[in-house]
Amino acid sequence: IGQLFSRSGYEVVFVDINKELVKELNIKRVYKLVIKRNELPDEIILIENVRAIDSFDKETVVREIADADIIATAVGKHALPQIVPVIAQGLKSRYEKRGKNPLDIIIAENLRNAADYLRKELKIYLPQEYPFDELVGLIESSIGKMVPLMKEEDKKRDLVWIYAEPYNTLIVDKKGFKNPLPQVMDFRAVENIKAYVDRKLFIHNLGHSASAYFGYQYDPEMTFIYEALEVPGIYKIVRECMKQSAVALNRAYFKDLTLQDLQT
Repeated sequence: IGQLFSRSGYEVVFVDINKELVKELNIKRVYKLVIKRNELPDEIILIENVRAIDSFDKETVVREIADADIIATAVGKHALPQIVPVIAQGLKSRYEKRGKNPLDIIIAENLRNAADYLRKELKIYLPQEYPFDELVGLIESSIGKMVPLMKEEDKKRDLVWIYAEPYNTLIVDKKGFKNPLPQVMDFRAVENIKAYVDRKLFIHNLGHSASAYFGYQYDPEMTFIYEALEVPGIYKIVRECMKQSAVALNRAYFKDLTLQDLQT
């Protein structure tokens, strides 16, 4: 997400618990995105115009939310409840400071019905009179960009670089925005986000899960998914699982997802 917004002309402000990372980002104001491809050389992209805030500095986080054009969460579903209170504080401060100025929140989490969940949680911390439905856009998304694990020696060599695959498209819920759709590179706004969230979870994530389950069953010492998929029998059954799920998704969302697209 940082890459997409930075390359579209936005200043990107990260909120993180890693104090050393925050310090380094604020010194360099840039980080390196290393694009990994099978059997091809790495590509290094510089992501510029960035800075960071310590997540424990609640006052500054609230101020940034109040002043932001758009915000996004990408913390994982288990950490999401922990950041709800400070987001609510930011929304309240924004209302007091700027009046009826809507804020859109992109929810970049592997979570079904994420907008309903976040709406319910935020309302717990906001006053009853806060005009939530008028001022807060909750945008579910389907996140497909994989971030490979880094070796410890690579992490220590430079804090402000990260590995990723080439895929860039962020599919977002067109209906969730309160403001005009932002002009962000590689945004794809769709009418029925639930179809694309389910496609991600029940094909992409299902493939990972099935590989891990069958890999463990085959050899409990197996560590990586690629090792499991190198076993022809596992590869075949995982592929069939994903194809079976594709058929079910096509039946559920036939207006949005063709069987050909799902099985490609």
